Amino acid sequence: MTSGFSRRSLLGVGAGVGTALAIGTPAFAARSSREETRSLDELYRAAVAESGKLVVYAGGDRQLQPDATVAAFEARFPEIDMTIVVDYSKFHDVRVNNQLATGTLVPDVVQLQTLQNFPRWKREGRLLPYKPAGFGKVYDGFKDSDGAWTAINVFAFSYIYNVAGVGGNAPTSPRDLADPRWRGNVASAYPNDDDATLFLFKRYVDAYGWGWLAQLAQQELSFARGSFTPGVAVAEGRKALGVGGSGNPRATDATRWVVPAKDPFMAWGQRAAIFAAAKNPTAAKLYLNWQLSQERQSASFNGWSVRTDVAPGTGLRPIWTYANAGLDGFPAFMADRAEVERWRQTFSLYFGEVTGAPSSGWLGLHPGR
Repeated sequence: MTSGFSRRSLLGVGAGVGTALAIGTPAFAARSSREETRSLDELYRAAVAESGKLVVYAGGDRQLQPDATVAAFEARFPEIDMTIVVDYSKFHDVRVNNQLATGTLVPDVVQLQTLQNFPRWKREGRLLPYKPAGFGKVYDGFKDSDGAWTAINVFAFSYIYNVAGVGGNAPTSPRDLADPRWRGNVASAYPNDDDATLFLFKRYVDAYGWGWLAQLAQQELSFARGSFTPGVAVAEGRKALGVGGSGNPRATDATRWVVPAKDPFMAWGQRAAIFAAAKNPTAAKLYLNWQLSQERQSASFNGWSVRTDVAPGTGLRPIWTYANAGLDGFPAFMADRAEVERWRQTFSLYFGEVTGAPSSGWLGLHPGR
């Protein structure tokens, strides 16, 4: 991934991590089953007294993505110096593994799409057992019962279209992406680059078959790195259709992000956790409590909350009631890395290898330090 690392050296680091953990890392133990009882203001005062700093590693596509979150947090807690480092989750997780192996941990909090890491980090004793206020109201599938991690956001991937671009012939199903009339007019994130897009394409193949995928491969899709890219291409009118990205299902402007009635889409809870070795654990607790607050959850960009007591946006149901969202399937898929790799390489055969620099840039080993 980063320059200077061969596949052999990365595997060696992984083996070293496992050995170190087996020798000296304590197993995870839930220290308390109680939820946080301090208010945000009380936590804020304690976090300022602690250090006044906070570092978050967040999965994402572009460094500008957390700007609104940072602005809102700093407006509410102006004496906290907050840093959010955005990178692809698949880079952040191995970055954290290397930092743990070398005793150079940077983030206090991680929030990632690579869901498979959190149970492992829990087993290795790497995570701080903690239940923010409102933890009991988080949907059961979105949290660890011992408080090792909890989801703080709902993300969903589907297809999107430009209202003017489809000219009154809006697709009614993802199956329509393979219709020859859209040849050369579909933007997509690489399914062999992003695991959420990969799972979405897998669900399409499961539903429509390999013949459909062969037809899709003839569509001259415009691929780019970063799950934000299809939405941008469609919003700018460069393509009529996009697939493999998130969006707001309530939007009624120039584009429509579709929640299919029966056809597959995919959704997951973005997991967040505090490291046991965090330098700023109180600020980390403040952050998780703030993110899980009813105020924040009610303002989610797509209308879905991780909490059972926060009503979804107009026209939506709680995300866990959509049988076609693959909500349970995605964590299981992410945990089977051999299966992920088989699908990744299969899609490479159909669409070609990933090209281009990552949209988040190359951040090295210790961003945010």
